[in-house]
Amino acid sequence: MTDSEFFVPDLCRVRAVFLLLITSELLVLVLAIVQADAGWIDWNYFGLLSLFVQWTTLTSAALICLLRRKLAAMSVTRATLSIVAIVLLDVLAFSLFADSVLHPQPGVAVWQSIAKKQLLALLIVLTVLRYFYMQHQWQQQREAEMQAHLTALQARIQPHFLFNSMNTIASLITVNPDQAEEAVLDLSELFRASLRTGDQLIPLARELDLCQRYLAIEALRLGDRLTLEWAIQPGLEQQAIPPLTLQPLVENAIYHGIQPRQGGGTVRIEAQARGNFVYLLVQNPKPDHNDRQHEGNRMALANIQARLQALFGEPAVLKHSHQNDIYTVTLRLPRQSANTQPTSRKRT
Repeated sequence: MTDSEFFVPDLCRVRAVFLLLITSELLVLVLAIVQADAGWIDWNYFGLLSLFVQWTTLTSAALICLLRRKLAAMSVTRATLSIVAIVLLDVLAFSLFADSVLHPQPGVAVWQSIAKKQLLALLIVLTVLRYFYMQHQWQQQREAEMQAHLTALQARIQPHFLFNSMNTIASLITVNPDQAEEAVLDLSELFRASLRTGDQLIPLARELDLCQRYLAIEALRLGDRLTLEWAIQPGLEQQAIPPLTLQPLVENAIYHGIQPRQGGGTVRIEAQARGNFVYLLVQNPKPDHNDRQHEGNRMALANIQARLQALFGEPAVLKHSHQNDIYTVTLRLPRQSANTQPTSRKRT
């Protein structure tokens, strides 16, 4: 079991520790309300128990964080037993310390109190670990379903694009065979990318190269009706992006924004880094909302958004907007490098 496959969330992260503290504080509040003999809550009991629980939660989280790699290398059963042992020993140490301060002369009642704390800690940690395990299993199932769905999407080539491309290539064979050969190479690369399902993340340079190949084929068909604007910030070649993320957005821009318009229009593609994020923009003339094809555009955006959530989580955002008859799709990705190398080629 690798670190990424470990069912316990990374307790080295502030957000995970914060959620643990909030959850434990709510539990303390419930116990203080139950403990109160009169009124709503025993504030003295609440304060002492809150201090005890917060310290044990923080120290246990710190120990699990430090031992995360070793725990991740264990089986689920051994890791669970190890975490339970860490928490129980931590609770025992703080119980002995607290009782030595509050009860300098320990007796049977004190040891019974410690035993109750141990039992309560055992029940809580087992419940929390069970929740973590079920959450992890659900996430793995979701990612597996998403990967299967991605495979189905990648294996599908839009028939209208295929037929249009083949007709364009056929018309160029006698007139301009070199250009026809270039179009065949571009089309074959698009097929290869759609059938390649092993990569979860690729460099942005490879995705941009795929967009260039697609647009080169469409430019042969649309001619002067298609105008392209590129604004790619240097230094983003290795930015990680899921395969076939930007290319479908460009295809939607052509299919919904350029093709239906008699005069064509401009497709603008931007990429820029701001802070810890990289922003990708695809702009085209505003599509006709009365067009039934617009539903297909929504489905494509929903599929891409689902893939981004599965791979990056909340930091990844996909949104679309209309302004001054311009339709814009904005994609925000966390700033990180892909592990693979780009395979783009220079276009003459």
